Amino acid sequence: MKRIVWMALLALALPLSAFAGSVDFSNTGGTLSGSSAGLTLTGSNLTGVTGLGTGMCSTAIPCGTVAFTTGTLASGDTTNGGVFNAGGSFTISGNGTAGLPAGAIFTGSFSGPVTWTPLGTIGVDGTIFYTLTGRISGTYINGTTVSGATVQITFNTGTGGFQGSVALGSGDTVISTVPEPGTLGLLGTGLVGLAVLGSMPRRSLGMMAHDGENPLTTFQALLFGIESSELEVGSSKRVPMGIV
Repeated sequence: MKRIVWMALLALALPLSAFAGSVDFSNTGGTLSGSSAGLTLTGSNLTGVTGLGTGMCSTAIPCGTVAFTTGTLASGDTTNGGVFNAGGSFTISGNGTAGLPAGAIFTGSFSGPVTWTPLGTIGVDGTIFYTLTGRISGTYINGTTVSGATVQITFNTGTGGFQGSVALGSGDTVISTVPEPGTLGLLGTGLVGLAVLGSMPRRSLGMMAHDGENPLTTFQALLFGIESSELEVGSSKRVPMGIV
């Protein structure tokens, strides 16, 4: 029951539909590895597409891949969290099924800082996982220049935190032909947290409420770049448009 409640709350935390002119790509699995030289995602399947093709992608029948490499580490570190530079590469490819092309759908790079954030206390909590968020820009399948944003979430790394490699739970990327200042807010259709929560064992759900924190406010703070305290229930502070 608690799992269902958290999934419902996370779903309500973000808009459930993308703006006109945008395409939503969901990916599952793969390995996120790296060092101060950058983080790299490999082996992640494209398992959902909204706004392009037939929409018949699934975890069982993937329709492509998602891969990326960030720029170099600008501040912090890979274990305790940090910020990576823009640059690197970001590629979404189809495999010729579900109405998608066999080849590149989007080819670009990170257009701004990439945030790497641990959720949990390193060395204390037994369930540490990480989120990676960043804006991207590049060339779409029709040759136009587009922009968007991505959010990726890992599986549990264990008490010691990130040690150079971790399995990816799921991710969501929205590409829009009309740049919007709130692109990160469009990530509700893929909703990273849902895919992870739905496949994780019950013992791993402890990471969603360590030290009494509200996972709803944690995810909102990550996506909108504000303090979690501003989103607490009963707070008199303003909440970003689209959350309520």
